[in-house]
Amino acid sequence: MIAFFKSKNSEIYAVHSIDNLTQTEIKKLSWIFSGSVHLNIKKIQKKYIGPRKTMITPWSTNAVEIVENMGINSVLRIELFIPHNNSSKFDKMTSEIYDELNQEIFDINLKPDEIKQITDIADYNRTEGLALSQDEIEYLEGLSKKINRNLTDSEVFGFSQVNSEHCRHKIFNGKFIIDDKEMSNSLFQLIKKTTKQNLNYVVSAYKDNVAFIEGPTIKQFAPEHGHKPSTYKESNFKSVISLKAETHNFPTTVEPFSGAATGSGGEIRDRLAGGQGSLPLAGTAVYMTPYPRINDSKIGFNERNWLYQKPIEILIKASNGASDFGNKFGQPLISGSLLTFEHKEENKLYGFDKVIMLAGGIGFGKYSDSKKKKISDFFKKLDKDRNDKGCIFAICVTTCEPNNDFYNRGIVEVLDYNDM
Repeated sequence: MIAFFKSKNSEIYAVHSIDNLTQTEIKKLSWIFSGSVHLNIKKIQKKYIGPRKTMITPWSTNAVEIVENMGINSVLRIELFIPHNNSSKFDKMTSEIYDELNQEIFDINLKPDEIKQITDIADYNRTEGLALSQDEIEYLEGLSKKINRNLTDSEVFGFSQVNSEHCRHKIFNGKFIIDDKEMSNSLFQLIKKTTKQNLNYVVSAYKDNVAFIEGPTIKQFAPEHGHKPSTYKESNFKSVISLKAETHNFPTTVEPFSGAATGSGGEIRDRLAGGQGSLPLAGTAVYMTPYPRINDSKIGFNERNWLYQKPIEILIKASNGASDFGNKFGQPLISGSLLTFEHKEENKLYGFDKVIMLAGGIGFGKYSDSKKKKISDFFKKLDKDRNDKGCIFAICVTTCEPNNDFYNRGIVEVLDYNDM
């Protein structure tokens, strides 16, 4: 069922729960919603703006986790709805207008589309905007003949994603040709070459989610074990500094808040997963847009039609999004820069209409954790430990000894291992 709580600003908190809320749970929720009043009704016949029912917001995920920690375990989803009026502005990609709030606002009754057999891959590429190259189209056509059947829509679409520039870096890893002459190194090899020839303080680069350079020896006061209750202990360790940057351009152009938020979140994730684990400390963000035209300023060019959103809207929302995600992970956004560019030449206007958004940051970790273990070494140790303890399966060991340090430091390279 869905319970409604009304705030002092007439906003509605909709709480979707498995069971009816108890009076104690209602009091807790009223308190967490800043004194909002519980409405003992099944529907509210008034227009509201709220998130699309098919998109659970990050805010909802956080809210549900908070109320779970307060002992309310039946809640599935919490969303905030704002009263609608004729002057209301909202992002139609993430939100919609509800004519009323009722018990069906979170119901999703979508049925999967039928599987399509793709008989013309080139045409499907054009109509769906998959950006497949001619070589890729010919490869898929040849594959279709080889397996003696048409490819399905999900297969062609899936290939377009996993073989995209974003995933494969085909341009950077491809043949580098200047004046019809193939160079000995690709663009990516040239980039890596600087580190290869001048390693200096680099510990790890181009082989993990993040790069590490040597850091100072740090005195740390922390629990002796991170995975179980233990006493605090002062210790010294050799550290590494993590460095990471990534772009999130088109997502920020289309939906600035979420696009920049997930751009910042992506580099935080990569530093958390670096080596056998490291911690983020501080972040930065760089934006490149057309002239923002603040307060309708006409610096450079007059206002014009925008395919997605105005530059000033993108800058405000993107900045808020990148900061928001960092704040949720305890990483402040402490620096950044902005470059605006438009240029008119021979009646053609050039500019950063596809926004450039670069998220970066620094963090730290232990030198001893800066590189992932080889999975073969891990399995050999696991197999020896299993044999020494007379266990048939390794899972028996981990089940019997959940607090064993050996099994809680099992971050390894994902490689095939066929020797066991």
